[in-house]
Amino acid sequence: MPGISQRLAGIRERMSLAAGRSNRSPDELTLLAVSKTFPASSVQEALNAGQLDFGESRQQEAAGKVEVLPKEIRWHFIGKLQRNKVRKVLADFGCLHSVDSLKLAAHIDRIAGEDDRHPEVFLEVNLAGEENKGGFLVDEIHRDLAKLAALENLSIRGLMVIPPAVDEPEQARAWFVKARELRDELRQESGLDLPDLSMGMSGDFEVAIEEGATIVRVGSAIFGGR
Repeated sequence: MPGISQRLAGIRERMSLAAGRSNRSPDELTLLAVSKTFPASSVQEALNAGQLDFGESRQQEAAGKVEVLPKEIRWHFIGKLQRNKVRKVLADFGCLHSVDSLKLAAHIDRIAGEDDRHPEVFLEVNLAGEENKGGFLVDEIHRDLAKLAALENLSIRGLMVIPPAVDEPEQARAWFVKARELRDELRQESGLDLPDLSMGMSGDFEVAIEEGATIVRVGSAIFGGR
């Protein structure tokens, strides 16, 4: 069975090919290795293979890894962010992928200001309006965008999207297109650059790249099954 370094090489090759199919440069893409539930030793193995960006979803679990692993790692928080954990999360994570409401964004902005931090954030969008998922509904993000843009301590990088569950990766394509089109609409409305789209996971990251993803979140295809 291939090790982590071999799997990483395979993922990067597939990312490069997907970028080529959409006339994009692989340099536009970031591979985010989702290391939640895996030990620090697995993260170190990936780091040794040149991987720098890692995603975690629980603050307490991640804190132990952050403490023992090299400081060069770029940590991304990708889980549901609880208001009472914001200060601790900001201490370890420079990028938050799951900002799902104006209320939460304003709270993060306040804490960041108090602690002199300037995190990068992604606005999580619930494109399909699924009741079991968090995130801004499409009309909500249009309504709240001006207030979000006015938050001085946050750098809004773009949108994060998890499409509805599908049977085949190709079936997710339409949702990735919707995410890109929504980002473009919000860019025109606000004047924000919004350069990034965080979308695509182990099963569909190639389709996501073909439709504009700049960050793909890959876990099991790198580290194995959980």
